[in-house]
Amino acid sequence: MPWGETLDDSMLSVAVTGNIASGKSSLLRAWARAGVPVISADDLAREVVEPGTDGLQEVTRVFGRDVLGPDGQLDRSRLRDRVFRDEDARRKLESILHPRIRDLREGWLREQRRRGMELVAAEIPLLFETGYARGVDVTIVVHAPPAVRLERLVRVRGLDAEEAARIMSTQADARHTRAIADHVIPNDGTPAELEQRAQELLARLRARIRRERG
Repeated sequence: MPWGETLDDSMLSVAVTGNIASGKSSLLRAWARAGVPVISADDLAREVVEPGTDGLQEVTRVFGRDVLGPDGQLDRSRLRDRVFRDEDARRKLESILHPRIRDLREGWLREQRRRGMELVAAEIPLLFETGYARGVDVTIVVHAPPAVRLERLVRVRGLDAEEAARIMSTQADARHTRAIADHVIPNDGTPAELEQRAQELLARLRARIRRERG
């Protein structure tokens, strides 16, 4: 069941998506500072492969123990290097991680609903491709041009240009998602500009909630 289907009319569900290094997490952090409950796809991806989880056990079974570091933690860099060179391996990893990430996200959502939150936001990669967009109230695409995203991957995340370009090449062109999203947030400028755009959109969504509640 798509995560938004569990919501009632008292909660506005927002899904944030976009290609790698577009600024999804930055938008979520801006909203979190404004008091919105948010959840990051990367945080969930880490949680499902913590030592002792069945997720890590399955990853190790499929990819071998050489994807583990000396401390028993998943060596994400080593695994990333493997799966972005091999599409079949990437799909196998996604089949392990995505259902577990979905379950954690839906559990988080149920908790926010129980707490009476009026608005929640989740980062959901492949939002439209997986059909999750049908289960949420508002869809947002954060967009930055490829050259900007490549520079961020190299400068901020420390990837070499070749690896960054290889990762970007596995992702679909964002033109389609931008065309069907409810809102598109450009992020080709400064962090302050993204912050302003994020807060302006949040104000509009909160105004929508007030109108709908009468």
